[in-house]
Amino acid sequence: MSQTIFMIHGMWCSSWCWENYRPFFEERGYRCLTPPLLYHDANPQDPPDPRLSTTGLLDYVCDLEQQIRRLEERPIIMGHSLGGLLAQILAARNPPRALVLLCPAAPAGILAITPSVLKSFWSIQTQWGFWRKPMFPTFAEAVYAVFHLLTVEEQRRNYARMVHESGRVATQIGYWFLDPKRSSRVDENKITCPILVVSGKLDRITPASVIRRVARKYHPNATYREFDGHAHWLLGEPGWQEVADYVAGWLEKQAGTPA
Repeated sequence: MSQTIFMIHGMWCSSWCWENYRPFFEERGYRCLTPPLLYHDANPQDPPDPRLSTTGLLDYVCDLEQQIRRLEERPIIMGHSLGGLLAQILAARNPPRALVLLCPAAPAGILAITPSVLKSFWSIQTQWGFWRKPMFPTFAEAVYAVFHLLTVEEQRRNYARMVHESGRVATQIGYWFLDPKRSSRVDENKITCPILVVSGKLDRITPASVIRRVARKYHPNATYREFDGHAHWLLGEPGWQEVADYVAGWLEKQAGTPA
Protein backbone atom coordinates (compact mmCIF):
# COMPACT_ATOMS: atom_id res chain seq x y z
CA MET A 1 0.00 0.00 0.00
CA SER A 2 1.34 3.44 -0.92
CA GLN A 3 1.73 6.06 1.77
CA THR A 4 -1.06 8.62 2.07
CA ILE A 5 -0.53 12.38 2.11
CA PHE A 6 -3.46 14.22 3.65
CA MET A 7 -3.26 17.71 2.13
CA ILE A 8 -4.98 20.64 3.86
CA HIS A 9 -5.48 23.90 1.99
CA GLY A 10 -5.48 27.43 3.38
CA MET A 11 -7.77 30.44 3.61
CA TRP A 12 -10.08 31.33 0.73
CA CYS A 13 -9.09 28.20 -1.16
CA SER A 14 -10.37 24.71 -1.78
CA SER A 15 -8.93 21.48 -3.19
CA TRP A 16 -7.89 23.28 -6.38
CA CYS A 17 -4.85 24.79 -4.65
CA TRP A 18 -3.15 21.37 -4.81
CA GLU A 19 -3.45 21.14 -8.59
CA ASN A 20 0.36 21.08 -8.92
CA TYR A 21 1.33 19.20 -5.78
CA ARG A 22 -1.19 16.39 -6.05
CA PRO A 23 0.01 15.00 -9.43
CA PHE A 24 3.61 15.74 -8.46
CA PHE A 25 3.43 13.46 -5.41
CA GLU A 26 1.13 10.91 -7.04
CA GLU A 27 3.77 10.41 -9.73
CA ARG A 28 6.17 9.54 -6.89
CA GLY A 29 3.92 6.79 -5.60
CA TYR A 30 1.93 8.59 -2.90
CA ARG A 31 -1.81 8.48 -2.46
CA CYS A 32 -2.96 12.09 -2.08
CA LEU A 33 -6.18 13.23 -0.42
CA THR A 34 -7.22 16.89 -0.81
CA PRO A 35 -10.42 17.46 1.18
CA PRO A 36 -12.02 20.92 1.15
CA LEU A 37 -12.52 22.61 4.49
CA LEU A 38 -16.08 22.96 5.75
CA TYR A 39 -18.20 25.15 3.42
CA HIS A 40 -15.28 25.77 1.04
CA ASP A 41 -16.47 23.41 -1.69
CA ALA A 42 -18.58 26.19 -3.13
CA ASN A 43 -19.13 28.06 -6.36
CA PRO A 44 -17.02 31.23 -6.06
CA GLN A 45 -19.84 33.18 -7.72
CA ASP A 46 -22.38 32.22 -5.05
CA PRO A 47 -22.97 34.12 -1.79
CA PRO A 48 -20.99 32.72 1.17
CA ASP A 49 -22.47 29.90 3.17
CA PRO A 50 -24.10 31.59 6.20
CA ARG A 51 -22.69 28.86 8.45
CA LEU A 52 -19.24 30.40 7.98
CA SER A 53 -20.35 33.18 10.33
CA THR A 54 -20.32 30.79 13.28
CA THR A 55 -17.63 28.37 12.15
CA GLY A 56 -14.48 28.29 14.26
CA LEU A 57 -11.03 26.81 13.91
CA LEU A 58 -11.90 23.68 15.90
CA ASP A 59 -14.91 23.01 13.66
CA TYR A 60 -12.45 22.59 10.79
CA VAL A 61 -10.25 20.41 12.98
CA CYS A 62 -13.07 18.09 14.07
CA ASP A 63 -14.25 17.58 10.49
CA LEU A 64 -10.74 16.76 9.25
CA GLU A 65 -10.04 14.56 12.27
CA GLN A 66 -13.03 12.37 11.46
CA GLN A 67 -11.71 11.89 7.93
CA ILE A 68 -8.23 10.99 9.14
CA ARG A 69 -9.54 8.46 11.64
CA ARG A 70 -11.31 6.62 8.83
CA LEU A 71 -8.01 5.98 7.05
CA GLU A 72 -6.44 2.53 7.32
CA GLU A 73 -2.98 3.94 8.07
CA ARG A 74 -1.35 6.92 9.68
CA PRO A 75 -0.96 9.52 6.93
CA ILE A 76 1.61 12.16 6.24
CA ILE A 77 -0.16 15.43 6.97
CA MET A 78 0.72 18.37 4.72
CA GLY A 79 -0.77 21.81 5.25
CA HIS A 80 -0.41 25.18 3.58
CA SER A 81 -1.02 28.49 5.40
CA LEU A 82 -4.18 28.05 7.54
CA GLY A 83 -3.92 24.38 6.58
CA GLY A 84 -0.48 24.35 8.18
CA LEU A 85 -1.95 25.40 11.52
CA LEU A 86 -4.76 22.85 11.20
CA ALA A 87 -2.09 20.24 10.48
CA GLN A 88 -0.28 21.13 13.72
CA ILE A 89 -3.45 20.83 15.79
CA LEU A 90 -4.34 17.52 14.15
CA ALA A 91 -0.84 16.12 14.64
CA ALA A 92 -1.10 16.76 18.38
CA ARG A 93 -4.36 14.78 18.45
CA ASN A 94 -3.59 11.97 16.01
CA PRO A 95 0.14 11.31 15.52
CA PRO A 96 0.91 11.25 11.78
CA ARG A 97 3.76 9.52 10.00
CA ALA A 98 5.28 12.93 9.27
CA LEU A 99 4.22 16.56 9.21
CA VAL A 100 4.90 19.04 6.37
CA LEU A 101 4.09 22.69 7.07
CA LEU A 102 4.21 25.03 4.08
CA CYS A 103 4.13 28.71 5.09
CA PRO A 104 2.03 27.72 8.11
CA ALA A 105 -0.11 30.07 10.17
CA ALA A 106 1.30 30.32 13.69
CA PRO A 107 -0.32 28.70 16.73
CA ALA A 108 -1.27 30.52 19.94
CA GLY A 109 1.75 31.83 21.80
CA ILE A 110 3.47 33.20 18.70
CA LEU A 111 2.60 36.79 17.85
CA ALA A 112 2.24 36.89 14.08
CA ILE A 113 0.86 40.40 13.55
CA THR A 114 3.32 42.43 11.45
CA PRO A 115 2.78 45.49 9.21
CA SER A 116 2.57 43.28 6.11
CA VAL A 117 0.03 41.00 7.78
CA LEU A 118 -2.12 43.99 8.75
CA LYS A 119 -1.95 45.30 5.18
CA SER A 120 -3.00 41.87 3.86
CA PHE A 121 -6.22 42.00 5.90
CA TRP A 122 -6.78 45.76 5.94
CA SER A 123 -10.20 46.01 4.23
CA ILE A 124 -11.47 43.10 6.33
CA GLN A 125 -10.28 44.37 9.69
CA THR A 126 -11.67 47.84 9.11
CA GLN A 127 -15.21 46.42 8.88
CA TRP A 128 -16.95 46.34 12.25
CA GLY A 129 -17.88 42.83 13.31
CA PHE A 130 -15.52 41.11 10.86
CA TRP A 131 -14.99 38.41 13.50
CA ARG A 132 -18.56 37.17 13.07
CA LYS A 133 -18.90 37.42 9.30
CA PRO A 134 -17.61 35.56 6.25
CA MET A 135 -14.67 37.49 4.86
CA PHE A 136 -13.12 38.02 1.44
CA PRO A 137 -10.08 40.07 0.35
CA THR A 138 -9.99 42.64 -2.40
CA PHE A 139 -8.06 41.74 -5.54
CA ALA A 140 -5.28 44.14 -4.55
CA GLU A 141 -4.99 42.51 -1.11
CA ALA A 142 -4.93 38.99 -2.56
CA VAL A 143 -2.15 40.00 -4.93
CA TYR A 144 -0.16 41.79 -2.23
CA ALA A 145 -0.51 38.99 0.32
CA VAL A 146 -0.44 35.81 -1.73
CA PHE A 147 -0.04 36.11 -5.50
CA HIS A 148 2.53 38.87 -6.00
CA LEU A 149 5.04 36.61 -7.78
CA LEU A 150 2.51 35.44 -10.37
CA THR A 151 1.68 36.98 -13.73
CA VAL A 152 -1.38 39.23 -13.90
CA GLU A 153 -3.23 36.51 -15.79
CA GLU A 154 -2.45 33.94 -13.09
CA GLN A 155 -3.40 36.40 -10.37
CA ARG A 156 -6.82 36.92 -11.92
CA ARG A 157 -7.32 33.22 -12.52
CA ASN A 158 -6.60 32.29 -8.91
CA TYR A 159 -8.60 35.19 -7.49
CA ALA A 160 -11.63 34.08 -9.51
CA ARG A 161 -11.49 30.69 -7.77
CA MET A 162 -11.27 32.00 -4.22
CA VAL A 163 -14.17 31.55 -1.80
CA HIS A 164 -15.17 33.25 1.45
CA GLU A 165 -13.45 32.44 4.72
CA SER A 166 -14.66 32.52 8.31
CA GLY A 167 -13.90 35.79 10.07
CA ARG A 168 -14.05 33.90 13.36
CA VAL A 169 -11.27 31.59 12.23
CA ALA A 170 -9.05 34.51 11.19
CA THR A 171 -9.66 36.18 14.54
CA GLN A 172 -8.85 33.02 16.50
CA ILE A 173 -5.52 32.85 14.69
CA GLY A 174 -4.41 36.47 14.52
CA TYR A 175 -5.85 37.53 17.88
CA TRP A 176 -5.42 34.29 19.77
CA PHE A 177 -4.81 36.24 22.98
CA LEU A 178 -8.45 37.42 22.85
CA ASP A 179 -9.84 33.92 22.33
CA PRO A 180 -10.83 32.45 25.72
CA LYS A 181 -10.74 28.94 24.24
CA ARG A 182 -7.24 29.39 22.79
CA SER A 183 -8.51 27.46 19.78
CA SER A 184 -5.17 27.72 17.97
CA ARG A 185 -3.13 26.33 20.86
CA VAL A 186 -0.85 23.36 20.10
CA ASP A 187 0.99 21.26 22.68
CA GLU A 188 4.35 20.70 20.99
CA ASN A 189 5.18 17.88 23.41
CA LYS A 190 2.47 15.76 21.78
CA ILE A 191 4.05 15.98 18.32
CA THR A 192 6.97 13.58 18.11
CA CYS A 193 7.01 12.76 14.40
CA PRO A 194 9.49 14.31 11.93
CA ILE A 195 8.41 17.84 11.00
CA LEU A 196 9.37 19.91 7.96
CA VAL A 197 8.68 23.65 8.18
CA VAL A 198 9.02 25.60 4.92
CA SER A 199 8.86 29.35 4.35
CA GLY A 200 9.35 31.79 1.50
CA LYS A 201 11.68 34.69 2.19
CA LEU A 202 9.32 37.08 0.36
CA ASP A 203 6.16 35.94 2.17
CA ARG A 204 4.00 38.81 3.41
CA ILE A 205 0.99 37.12 4.99
CA THR A 206 2.97 34.50 6.96
CA PRO A 207 6.39 36.17 7.19
CA ALA A 208 9.50 34.00 7.38
CA SER A 209 10.43 35.66 10.67
CA VAL A 210 7.23 34.25 12.18
CA ILE A 211 7.63 30.81 10.62
CA ARG A 212 11.12 30.50 12.07
CA ARG A 213 9.52 30.75 15.50
CA VAL A 214 7.07 28.02 14.53
CA ALA A 215 10.01 25.78 13.64
CA ARG A 216 11.75 26.55 16.94
CA LYS A 217 8.59 25.53 18.81
CA TYR A 218 9.08 21.96 17.56
CA HIS A 219 12.82 21.66 18.11
CA PRO A 220 14.50 19.16 17.89
CA ASN A 221 11.96 17.33 15.70
CA ALA A 222 11.69 20.09 13.10
CA THR A 223 13.72 20.76 9.98
CA TYR A 224 13.44 24.36 8.78
CA ARG A 225 13.95 25.42 5.15
CA GLU A 226 13.62 28.99 3.86
CA PHE A 227 13.49 29.56 0.11
CA ASP A 228 14.91 32.72 -1.44
CA GLY A 229 12.85 34.09 -4.30
CA HIS A 230 9.63 32.54 -3.02
CA ALA A 231 6.66 33.99 -1.18
CA HIS A 232 3.39 32.58 0.17
CA TRP A 233 2.09 30.79 -2.91
CA LEU A 234 4.72 28.07 -2.84
CA LEU A 235 2.14 25.79 -4.45
CA GLY A 236 2.16 27.57 -7.79
CA GLU A 237 4.76 30.33 -7.98
CA PRO A 238 7.46 30.18 -10.65
CA GLY A 239 9.86 27.49 -9.51
CA TRP A 240 7.35 25.72 -7.26
CA GLN A 241 8.94 22.44 -8.39
CA GLU A 242 12.10 23.36 -6.45
CA VAL A 243 10.09 23.44 -3.22
CA ALA A 244 8.15 20.28 -4.07
CA ASP A 245 11.39 18.45 -4.90
CA TYR A 246 12.85 19.40 -1.54
CA VAL A 247 9.71 18.21 0.27
CA ALA A 248 9.75 14.92 -1.65
CA GLY A 249 13.41 14.34 -0.82
CA TRP A 250 12.83 15.09 2.85
CA LEU A 251 9.89 12.70 2.97
CA GLU A 252 11.95 9.91 1.45
CA LYS A 253 14.56 10.35 4.19
CA GLN A 254 12.23 10.87 7.13
CA ALA A 255 9.08 8.90 6.37
CA GLY A 256 10.41 6.26 4.04
CA THR A 257 10.06 5.84 0.29
CA PRO A 258 6.47 4.95 -0.71
CA ALA A 259 5.81 1.41 -1.81
